Parts: sequence; C-alpha cells; structure tokens
Amino acid sequence: MKFGGTSMAGIERIRSVAARVKREVEAGNEVAVVVSAMAGETDRLVGFCREASSLYDPKEYDVVVAAGEQITSGLLAIALQAAGVKARSWLGWQLPIHSDDAHAKARIGTIETDALLASMAAGEVAVIPGFQGVSDEGRVTTLGRGGSDTSAVAVAAAIKADRCDIYTDVDGVYTTDPRIVPRARKLAKVTYEEMLELASVGAKVLQTRSVGLAMKENVRVQVLSSFTGEDAPMADTLPGTMIVAEEEIDVERQLITGIAHDKNEAKITLTSVPDKPGAVAAIFEPLAAANINVDMIIQNIAHNHGSTDVTFTVPSADLARSLEALNQAREAIGFGELVHDTRVAKISVVGVGMRSHAGVASTMFTTLGARGINIQAISTSEIKVSVLIHEDETELAVRVLHTAYGLDAEAA
Repeated sequence: MKFGGTSMAGIERIRSVAARVKREVEAGNEVAVVVSAMAGETDRLVGFCREASSLYDPKEYDVVVAAGEQITSGLLAIALQAAGVKARSWLGWQLPIHSDDAHAKARIGTIETDALLASMAAGEVAVIPGFQGVSDEGRVTTLGRGGSDTSAVAVAAAIKADRCDIYTDVDGVYTTDPRIVPRARKLAKVTYEEMLELASVGAKVLQTRSVGLAMKENVRVQVLSSFTGEDAPMADTLPGTMIVAEEEIDVERQLITGIAHDKNEAKITLTSVPDKPGAVAAIFEPLAAANINVDMIIQNIAHNHGSTDVTFTVPSADLARSLEALNQAREAIGFGELVHDTRVAKISVVGVGMRSHAGVASTMFTTLGARGINIQAISTSEIKVSVLIHEDETELAVRVLHTAYGLDAEAA
C-alpha cells in the first residue's frame, strides 16, 4: 500500500491511513506500506536548501529533503501501534534500498528483503519512507520528485507482492483530466504501455519511472482514492483502475484510451546550425551530460547557405540549465541564435488500439485545425501521437479531442 502526500497531510489523515492498513491486516494480508512526505513538506525543505545556498551540495540536499518521508513513516508506525497493529518503520538505509549516486534523481538498484520479510511474516506491518535510498558510499539518496511511487513498485517487486495499491487524491485513471472535461470516464484497466505514455505526457496520476518499473517487473498496480469514507469497502472491491499487462485487456474495446496534456514544457530553437553529419549530436551531447531529457525534436529543411534550424522541447524546470549547457557548447555547435518559449503545451492522444487502426493522427490534426489551433511540433510512438501548441489553447484542445475520439461519457 502506498499513500501520497495529501493522504499523509496531518495526524487525522495519518490515523485514517492507519485504519485502512488495519483493515487489510485484519483481512489476513501481510502488508508493507510506503509513504510520501506530508503535502507541501518537500517543497518547504527544498526552499530551505535554496535559502542556505543557491549552489547547494546535492548530497546534503538529499539529507534534508529525505527528512519529510522519515517523519511520516515514524508517525504512521506510531498511529498503527496506537490502533493495536504491530508495526515498525524501515528507513531506506536500514533495509537497505540500494541506489546509484545520482543525488536528487537516484535510481533504485536492489532492495534487501530478508529482514523485512521476516518482520512481515511475524505479523508486523512494515512502514517504509518513499523517495529515498542509500548509495554505495553509504550516503542518503533521493529518487527525484514523485519518487515514492517508484519506491512502492520497487518494494512490491522485491517482496513479490500480489498487488501494489497506490492511494492518491484521485480515484483512478480517467480518459482525461475531469477538471477540464467533466464527461471524462474512469478506466477500469489500463495497460502498462498506455499508462507509461500517459504518465510521461502529463497525466499526474503516477510517476513515469514507477510505471516503467511495474512493467519490467510485472507488478500489478491499482490506483485508488484514499478519500473514501471510513467505512469504505476493502481495496479488492473498490472500483479503482488496474494497471496490467496487455494480455489482460481486450485491445479491440476502444481505439484511444486517453488524452493527456502537459504545460511543463519549454521549446528551444537553435537557428543556423551547420547542415552536416554530427551537428545534431553536438547539440544533444551537452544536454545528455547535464542529465536533461529532451522530448520532441524537429530538424527543419536546410537553408540555401548550408545550415538548418533545430527545435526541441525540454522540461520547463530544466530550461535554464539547458540554455547554459548550449551556450557553453556554442562554439562546438556553431549555431546562430538560441530562442526559447515557455508558453507551450504538449497534447497527447494515447491508446494501444492505434497499432491496428489507421487515421488516429489524421483525426487529431483535422480536429485541431477545424478549431484554428496551430501545431508547432509533432512526435509519435507506436501508441501515442503528441503535438505542441500554444498553452492558452490547452483546455480547448483537450475538450475537442476527447469528443472527436468518442471518449465522452453518456452523462456528465
């Protein structure tokens, strides 16, 4: 069971979580719980680091920001004990959860489970702070924002859990954001691949790395709301969304699973890049070295004078670092101007049904064109088509596409 920050925001909510865990224990389940920090707490701790120094040491940053989950894991263990449930907390370094040493964005390697499994077999609920691990040097590491989902799936895989229930502030995965489209429908099942694409293009239900790990380790993940009543039925009977292998789903059921949007994108254009072999590599090598993920890439047709323009997108949070890395490599790349724009949004149409149906992209372009929405960039995968548009047109684009693909529910 994994509980996010809103579920852990204060002692009353932590007691409510303890009651949920107790019901699972009373049903005969062995339970491990992964917790996030209280809502807003990680931001507060990050703020302290920035106040202390704009050039903080990432190793010490991890020590500070990992404290949020340490607090909630201890508090939940106390609340469980008060409710008559045997429980103890296990910090990342106590299991240990081994990770690499990429501080602030570490990746989990292995999790040692002998002591954990022995404790659970003896009837003790294990409460584990999400988001943290330990490097080979013995330093505390953190997994990047949203890393608690990854921790939960990794723990579930390591202990070979029957299921990983992720409790959040939404009650499942919808065809799109219900705040934008009231007629959005909740999906009973979504494939790992679809969820991976939806998570990577802005659906905030689950963190991308957690879905990738679930797919690799074949962990069945269920998304549920932790804000149902105290007397709500057990998780097994709640209508959340199961994230499962494609074999469990009838892919003919519908062509498109969902429409996602992401405003956390920034567009960068390099003008007058030499049109020669190796030029594009010279652009993306410094970005890769700075651990910056590049998403959509367009190379325009060559100009008469032997140069071309290259446009791509990066996460908004990485824009400043991207510009710095590119400017430092300006001589090696040989570009003219460096232009950037943060007023963009990525809209994505996702569905495994695309593999066997033509016309998905055509419907998208026709629908947006009919509403006068200009497309600035396009990228595709086997089960996704994404376009970049002006951010002011995000909600309109999501609504018209949701209708165009027949995703609207019968009643709002």
